[in-house]
Order: sequence, then structure tokens, then C-alpha cells
Amino acid sequence: MDKILRIDMGAEGGPKAVEEPLGAYEGLGGRAMTSAIVSNEVPPLCHPLGADNKLVIAPGILSGTTAAMSGRISVGCKSPLTGGIKEANAGGQAAQVLARLGYAAVVLEGKPRDDTLYKIFIDAGGVKISEANDLKMLGNYDTVEKIKEQHGEKVACLSIGPAGEMKMSAASVACTDMEMRPTRHAGRGGVGAVMGSKGVKVIVLDDSGMKMRQPKDPEKFKAATKEFVEGLRKNPTTGEGLPAYGTNVLTNVINEAGGYPTFNFRTGRFDGASKISGETQAETETARGGLATHGCHRGCVIRCSGIFNDKDGNYLTKQPEYETVWSHGGNCGIDDLDSIALMDRLDDDFGLDTIEMGATIGVAMEAGLAKFGDAEAAINLVKEVGKGTPLGRILGNGAAVTGKVFGVERVPVVKGQSMPAYDPRAVQGIGVTYATTTMGADHTAGYAVASNIMGVGGSVDPLKPQGQVELSRNLQIATAAIDASGMCLFIAFAILDQPETFQALMDIFGGFLGKDFTADDFTALGKSVLEKERAFNKAAGLTAADDRLPDYFKKEALPPHNVTFQVPDEELDQVFNW
Repeated sequence: MDKILRIDMGAEGGPKAVEEPLGAYEGLGGRAMTSAIVSNEVPPLCHPLGADNKLVIAPGILSGTTAAMSGRISVGCKSPLTGGIKEANAGGQAAQVLARLGYAAVVLEGKPRDDTLYKIFIDAGGVKISEANDLKMLGNYDTVEKIKEQHGEKVACLSIGPAGEMKMSAASVACTDMEMRPTRHAGRGGVGAVMGSKGVKVIVLDDSGMKMRQPKDPEKFKAATKEFVEGLRKNPTTGEGLPAYGTNVLTNVINEAGGYPTFNFRTGRFDGASKISGETQAETETARGGLATHGCHRGCVIRCSGIFNDKDGNYLTKQPEYETVWSHGGNCGIDDLDSIALMDRLDDDFGLDTIEMGATIGVAMEAGLAKFGDAEAAINLVKEVGKGTPLGRILGNGAAVTGKVFGVERVPVVKGQSMPAYDPRAVQGIGVTYATTTMGADHTAGYAVASNIMGVGGSVDPLKPQGQVELSRNLQIATAAIDASGMCLFIAFAILDQPETFQALMDIFGGFLGKDFTADDFTALGKSVLEKERAFNKAAGLTAADDRLPDYFKKEALPPHNVTFQVPDEELDQVFNW
């Protein structure tokens, strides 16, 4: 990855592409690359949908190599949802293919002068940009089918659905998986809306004839990768739980812990949890001829994905993730897996963040637009978004907007972004992460659930404020570094508990780069990313007041533990003091 591809979508005479050397961005990848370019080049006060914003797509530092789990891609911009910096992360094939093509980043700049929609095709021969008005308002599935007709089935795609074209703040960027289905999404923060504002419907990547990226110390790299994979396979979470039941293995765990947000964060337990649990889901998938374990990209050894077939045995969607099952399920009082899977399919097709959409429907139910537990009504609300009706446009802009429009006080958002599937009162460490991360409420930014609930990397009492700030701080630093690497975040379960597996990861870096890479280097990488992001957000107008949970989490006790969020504001303000 020795070059950056810049595409000016607003150039005189039509979009223009130019390749340039890495320069100041040498050695960066993934979130480190997207946040560096956004913080250096995007005016913090610009309109997120305007010409001055940029959409940056970057494979990780290790993507395109034979390192296991290295297929994550980062999509960055100024977020139309939060008003701050955004990095949304996805699996699928795009990262590996883009990296093998030699690009450390693709940067979409400017804004088209009319409403023409474009397709960008990138292969070993260069870049071709063509009009794609025939793809207007198509769902992601139909868009990819058209691409397969034109370019075959060995390419990778990044695309937007109707939500992105309509520039909705909950719009995602879809990445195709190994079966070339648009099931892996850079979901959070409205990155799909920014891609839509650039007039880009789809980016097609073809790495035919390209070789794997080679490490500078092949023997060290190979040995470290072998030990790393062995470490992942012997860890109970990455070697057993996730492969057997997918991410939805957490439903019973979090529900039992009393931290499963139900009925729009009114209680921490859902009576119907067992009906939508990972165990039930895997059993259902297997019985219908789907798959309970499956990799979302080549080189994945955890294999926490799956394939969900309908009652007739036909493909419906990928295995709905834990967050999706929660957001469209327990959060809305719905305990029917088929209804949840259908909403997952619709979200993927329309190009919507499943977390934001489920949380938004919960707020809409609180507002009286539907009753909790009414699956048919929830499905119809998602369909409204796809149609772009006035109601659909409100819902498609997320929970915060929906709450304002319908006069709802209990809206579970931070910096305008909805909370995921862990109530911060019952899992206080994740509450610190929700409040303080640069990204808006985001569990992946510092997954304190690991130590609060699962005892990974030590144990911190989830119901008490003590130790939560330090826990979240350390995890936010580590996560930023993992996001830069292109590694899947789920490796954290193994590297937090197994020192030899963490060292193997450092040796993978070292073998690839041809120099020693230490824990201090890893920490420095994470801190540098967070510092850039914090600086951008400050310049964009975000303050300490934005690093807070909604007041009702401090006042309204959550059953069954009957606790409130107790970490003091002054401690929240210390998270980034290192």
C-alpha cells in the first residue's frame, strides 16, 4: 500500500482521479489513516454533506497479507449524525482487495455539480469512473447483482442503498462478503449519507493478478501468525463461543446480567430472550439448511458469521448480529427471529445501520407510533425508511431526530448516536465508553463489557463506578490501535487474557514492518489516533458537555438491579488525561 487514490467528484468536466504518494501518511492504515486525513484536511465546521467533507476508505496496516483476521476496512468522514469525526468499520472482502491493489486509502472529495450517480471501478490497470444512473434508488442487493452481470463474481463492492442516496444520517456503506452479498456494513454515523453526497453509488474492486502483500521478515511473520491463530483457537470466546453461536451468544449472557436494554431502555431483562438467543438462532439456521458458523472474509478463523434462511429454506440474510437481534428484538419487545431477520435484510438492502434503526423504532414505539412487541408494525416502519416517505425520512435520520420530532424525552443517544445493546446502568464501564468516545455512543470503541461481564482482561464490578474510567481509557487506546491494524476487534478476547497471543500480534506487526514492534508502540499508535480525533471534535464545537449520558440514566433506576449510572462527570473528564 504505497499510494493514495484521490477522486474529485466535483472537478470541472466530471470526476477526476489522481494517485499520489503517501507522504505524511506513510505507515498508517485503517482508522489511523481515516482519522489522520479527516483531521488534517476536513474543515471541522464544514457541513457533513457539503463539498468540503471527505469520505476516506482505508484498509488496515496488515490488510492484504496472510495475517489471520486482518480483513477489516475503515470508512471515515465528518459525521452527519454526530457532527464530529467518524470511523465506521466493516468486514467483508473490500479491505483485502483494496490493499492488494496497493492503495492505503481512497479519498472521495468535492461534490458533483448535478444529480448524476457514479460507479468507480478500480483494478490493476487503474481507475475508471462512469455514470451509473441505472442504479439510482436500487437496494444494495440489486446493485450488486447488476455489478456481477458487468464484472463477474470475483470482485468486491462498497455500495450504498436508497438511504445513502437520500442522505439519511443512519445510512451505511455496504461491503460484499465471500459470497458477494452486501452483508457487511460500515454502519455507524451516517457514512453512507456522505458517500451519497459525493454522488457515488458503488466502488468496484478487482485485484485479479495481484499478489498478497509480503512481510519484510517472512519467517518471523509466519511463525507469529501461526502462534496467533493457535491463541485464538484455544480461547473460550474466540475458539468456542463465537464460532458456535455467533455474536448473538451474548443475548442470554447480557440478559442474565440484567444489562439487556428492553422496551427502549426501561428494564435490563427481556422475558423473550431465550427465543432470540444465539443458541436458538444457531439451531434454527442449521435446521433450515443455513450456516451457524461462517467467515465474513477470507482469512477469518473465528467465523462468527452465519447464513439465515427463511422457513422455506431460502436465503434471507446473513446471521443477524447480537446488536441487530437486540435492537430490532428485545429493545422493541419483539421475540420472533424471522421478523428480526427480515428487518436485518431490509436494513442491509436499504443501507441502514441496524443499531440506529432498532433504537429509532424503540423511540418511535415510545412515542406511540407502534406498540412494543408489534413485529409487523416495526417491519412497516423500516419499509417507510426505504420508501423515503416523510415519516421514513424522519426515522432514517436516527433516534435523536425522531425523539425531537415526536417529543420523546427518553432517547438513548450520545452525540446524536444511539446506544447499542448494553445498558450503561448495569454495565457502568460501557457507559463511560458511550459517554466519552469520539464516535458517539459506540460499544466497539472501548468494549468494557469484556471485563465488566465476561471477566476478560481482569474483572471490574459492572454495577459500581470504581475502576470504570481506567478500564474504558485503556480499552479505547487498544481499540484505536486494533482498528488501525485491520484486525477484527474480536481478537481482543484472546490478547487481553493470553500474554503470548498479544506478543504474537506484536510479532506479526514486527515481522511485517521488518522492525521491532512493542506494546509501547501499540499503545502509542492508539493514543495518536485518539488525540487527532479529540482535536477534530473540539474544533468542530464538541465540548465536555457532549461527553455525557442523557440525564435519565442518572435518575431512572434500571430493574432488576435498580441502579443508576454513577460515574461522576469529573471522572468522565479524566478519560483522556494520560
